[in-house]
Amino acid sequence: MYSEITSNKRKTVLMMFIFVLFVSGLGWLFGKYSGSPMITPFILLAALIYTVIMYYSGGKFSLAVNRAHEIKKADNPRLFRIVENLAITEGLPTPKVYIINDPAPNAFATGRDPKNAVVCATTGLLDIMDDQELEGVIAHEMGHVKNYDIRVAMVAFAMVAIVGILADIMLRMAWFGGGKRDDNGGGGGNQIFFLLGIVAAVLAPIIATLIQLAVSRKREYLADATGALATRYPEGLASALAKIEKSGSVMRRQNTTTAHFFFANPLKGSSVTSLFSTHPPIAERIRRLREMEAHA
Repeated sequence: MYSEITSNKRKTVLMMFIFVLFVSGLGWLFGKYSGSPMITPFILLAALIYTVIMYYSGGKFSLAVNRAHEIKKADNPRLFRIVENLAITEGLPTPKVYIINDPAPNAFATGRDPKNAVVCATTGLLDIMDDQELEGVIAHEMGHVKNYDIRVAMVAFAMVAIVGILADIMLRMAWFGGGKRDDNGGGGGNQIFFLLGIVAAVLAPIIATLIQLAVSRKREYLADATGALATRYPEGLASALAKIEKSGSVMRRQNTTTAHFFFANPLKGSSVTSLFSTHPPIAERIRRLREMEAHA
């Protein structure tokens, strides 16, 4: 289990580093393409400000759009007991507990750090899971809290949004004559950046989203390993995943911006390839957990 956690942390740090380089490179290209290279530092500063805003407000946003409501211990002693026990086991402050009124079995965690964490479960999850399975799911979400996964997810989401904005501006500039700035000769360089701008505008959002999804998948594997380590019973989480695979995890209220926060994919299936899924295949998650159990 420890090797699984270490490996996923290392891979995630590498992907986030690549993501930062990608956003920085796009900012530089935007400055060259617009004919104002000095604008690049301002683009990066704006990106940083936007990321900070998302860092502080992203948790409240994710709770609001999914219509989650806070509960007290008397409202659901079973869920509270599991959350409190796992917080003690992990040496973390007890997070606030929220519930979403939805029959689909699912859960998510949010908050910028363990002191401001929230764990949220659907009514469907509480209905179909036994205590060991529910503990496995909540341990997974507490793993996200312990590993600061929500911070990573919010930063990645902010970067994807920034890439989308820059790409959209570049595409509009290209469409409305961005390549006609070379009337006084020396237009070869401008033409090159004009073409690069179009390519970047088309490919940048796709590449950024792929990197975000890769980060999200790695964090899910990491949270599975962390949760299994906390409970010392990987089969509880594996059994919960098997139930969710059978019953489905699609939420009634669909929201693509927060889908990557959830324990299992809350969105309806489509013809889009699994390459664009925010979650790794459930079967693969179960296989890894049972492999951990076999080598425990």
